[in-house]
This record gives sequence, C-alpha cells and structure tokens, in this order.
Amino acid sequence: MARILPIIILLWFFTDLYFFQAVLTLSPPPIYLWAYWMLDGIVMAFLAGIAFLKIGSEAQQRLIPWLMGCMLLLFIPRLFSLPILLVEDITRLFRGFPSRNVYVSEFVLFFASILFLIILFGITRGRHFYRVRRETIYFPDLPEAFDGFTITQITDVHSGSFTNAAGVQKGLDLVNAQKSDIILFTGDLVNNRASEMDRWIPAFSKLAAPLGKFSILGNHDYGDYVQWESPEIKRENLARLKLIHSEIGFRLLLDESVTITKDGQSIVLLGVENWGARGGFQQYGDLKKATLGVPDDAFKILMSHDPSHWEGVTLHHQQAIQLTLSGHTHGMQFGIDFLGFKWSPIQYFYKQWAGLYENAGKYLYVNRGFGFLGLKGRIGMWPEVAVITLKRKQRN
Repeated sequence: MARILPIIILLWFFTDLYFFQAVLTLSPPPIYLWAYWMLDGIVMAFLAGIAFLKIGSEAQQRLIPWLMGCMLLLFIPRLFSLPILLVEDITRLFRGFPSRNVYVSEFVLFFASILFLIILFGITRGRHFYRVRRETIYFPDLPEAFDGFTITQITDVHSGSFTNAAGVQKGLDLVNAQKSDIILFTGDLVNNRASEMDRWIPAFSKLAAPLGKFSILGNHDYGDYVQWESPEIKRENLARLKLIHSEIGFRLLLDESVTITKDGQSIVLLGVENWGARGGFQQYGDLKKATLGVPDDAFKILMSHDPSHWEGVTLHHQQAIQLTLSGHTHGMQFGIDFLGFKWSPIQYFYKQWAGLYENAGKYLYVNRGFGFLGLKGRIGMWPEVAVITLKRKQRN
C-alpha cells in the first residue's frame, strides 16, 4: 500500500482542487473553507498511518473499513461532479474564460450532496438493506418433477464483519420467508477464522428448506489471508469451519455430488472447492472429481464460489452443467444497480460479476452477496437473497 499511497494522495488533491472552484464561486464563510481542507488533512493523515501498519495486523484490519467509508464519503461526490465542471470549463474556453456560473456551482453542490447522502446511507444502513432478486430459467432437459423447483441462494456471509444481530436476523428471516425447496450457500462463511461464526450458529441453524441445505467453501474460508502460529493451527481452523457447516445444518460439498430426488425423478447437485482464474486466488476445486460417477444425461446444478470458474473450466467440461451458482465479487459493494442498468468497478476485473449469464444454453448466476468485507457497508450494490425458479421448457 505504501507504493500506491502517493498516487492516491495526488488523485485525491487534484479532485479536491477542481471541486473547490465550485465551492469558491459561492463565496462561503472562511470557516467553511478551513473545514473543507481540514477534513482532507485528517483523512490523509489516517491513510498514511494505516499504510505503514503491519499488513494484516488487527489494528490495520479494524481501521481500514472506517477509513474506506470516510474516503468514499468525501471523494465520490467530488469525483462524479467533475464532468459537470469540465463541461462548463469547455464552454468557458470558447467564451474567453469568464467567471464560473453561480447556478452551475449550486447544481454541482446539490448533486454532490445527493451522492453524499446515498453513500452515507450505504455505509450506515446499506449493509443490511437486503433485496430479494428473482430469476426464472427455462431448461428443455429439466425433469418434469422439478418444473417450478425453487432455489434460495445466499453467498459471502463474512460473519466476521457482522456486529448487528437484528440486522443479520432480518436477512435470515428473508431467506426463510421464500419457502424454497432448497437453500444453497456458495462460500465465504467467515473472513478468516472459524471462531468468527460462533455467535451466529444459533441464528443460521434456523434456516430451513424441505429438500435440504447445501454449501461449499469460498476463498476466505481456508484462512489463507492471515498469519497463523503454525500450519497445524491453520488446519485445525479449517477443520473446525467444516464442522460448523454441519452444526448449522448445511451439507458441505467438497468436490462431490449429491442426488436430489422428487416424485421419483432426480437432479444432481455438485459442489467444488474454491477455484479462481485470477492471480492470487486458489485453484483447489476439482470438477472432474465432483462429477465422478454422475451420469452424463443428469441435470446438474454446480455450486462454485468464484464465477471465473465458469468460463475457465465449467463451460468446457466433458459433461454438460446446466446451471452454475457463484458469488465472490460482492458487486464490489459499490455501484449502480437500478431498473435493469448495472455498473460497478468490479466489471473491469470480472466478466461475469452480478446477475444471470448464458452461454449455449448453460447458465451462470452470480449472487451479489449476503454480507460485507472491507467497507462496512454497501452502496448501490445491496445485499442479496436470490430466488431461482427452474422451469421445464418444451422442446421444439
């Protein structure tokens, strides 16, 4: 972080100086101008201090989320206001650079204030502003008994980030309220340590579905992002986490399959360990092992935490896998997701990052996540409970 700190500071102050022109146009009292720069100074001082803390230390992990929230509150409204000021400057260039228009500056400050309030909501209430997202997917090879079969998917709980029991319970109640046939959890139950889940076991154990609850591991579940006293303690942590899955009533699938039967017909549920195409993420998952002994003509649903596994492995697998369910991206917990339009910076890193995708009749659904990590909130990318309905499509 120390390497990119100068870049962050330069970008921060360039944005501030440009936005500050609109503030000056309105001739505010001097105390407001002092406050404007004092807030910047405080945030930059904290950023410099955190950058030189030990990486992964408890102090750094505790302070970074709060710093991220403050930076977003101050930076994003200014950044998104810059295009308006830039357009005005282009027109001023052809008019001999007169003074800034007061009305334009007032509009910029109004626009920035709206963005400020949205971000403030996101980092204070957005973390538990759960949304139910529904998708109906049609398959010609879906067994008749599963026509109308419902799946509730949650992912990326990150229980180590939770502090508000009532907020978490609101999300869990929403899961049960869907009354789906099956509940699937697609990884990252904790941030790093199995003990993070201890206080939440009673609440999560009350999730219920008539045909069962199934889960897989995500990249954070392996404990790869913290320093352990010894390899043995790290292995014990993972073993404990696996037990917790059973304690909350979930069947953990580790590169294996299970058959779901209904009215004499069946589908196959597959679960693989984490596999990520991007550098730094583990490739533990083994889809060949998971499909061992599974009939080629079986209708298959795959749980795979990282959506890059879909294009990296799943689409090219020797057996057709009709539906894959993933998470991992969180929608970056920041973006625009409104009336069918969605944008987030995460899309420049992951081709499939939120919602439903299709390729040659095979589908991937990427859940935006139930919990949060890093930033203690969600801005525009609200926490999600996904309900997927399978329908049988008549063959032509």
